[in-house]
Amino acid sequence: MIEVRPDHPASPALAALLAIHVAGARAHTPAENAHVLDAGGLAAASVTLWSAWDGDELAGFGALKELAPDHGEVKSMRTAATHLRRGVAAAILARIVAEARARGYARLSLETGTAPAFDAANRLYESAGFVDGPVFGGYPASPHNRFMSLDLGA
Repeated sequence: MIEVRPDHPASPALAALLAIHVAGARAHTPAENAHVLDAGGLAAASVTLWSAWDGDELAGFGALKELAPDHGEVKSMRTAATHLRRGVAAAILARIVAEARARGYARLSLETGTAPAFDAANRLYESAGFVDGPVFGGYPASPHNRFMSLDLGA
């Protein structure tokens, strides 16, 4: 069973998977369009990070960034290779959505890639109800980025 719990990006347990996440995002997206957060970015006061655990094995992580009092952003979703297709990302995303609702956000947005490496993430977000939307949060529009949002007001 996957346990999703609050964590800190400086946690030594997260270091290797976070490095894989940052390198992977940068490998599949041009530098000017790769908006991945490293440990420093994830440590910002506006960001809350959760890690997912399968017993004592790190299974993944994800974060929620507050953009405004009524608007949050899903950041840095990553599943460990050993835990792919086992519901880890869905559990993390459910925790992020639940927290966004608890905070009273009207909208939850995300930016992801368009390269084939992002196909599984895109399917996950679509299955959770996210739909394509406008550019937000100061990101530049690009064919390498996909912007999605989930209306939490309904």
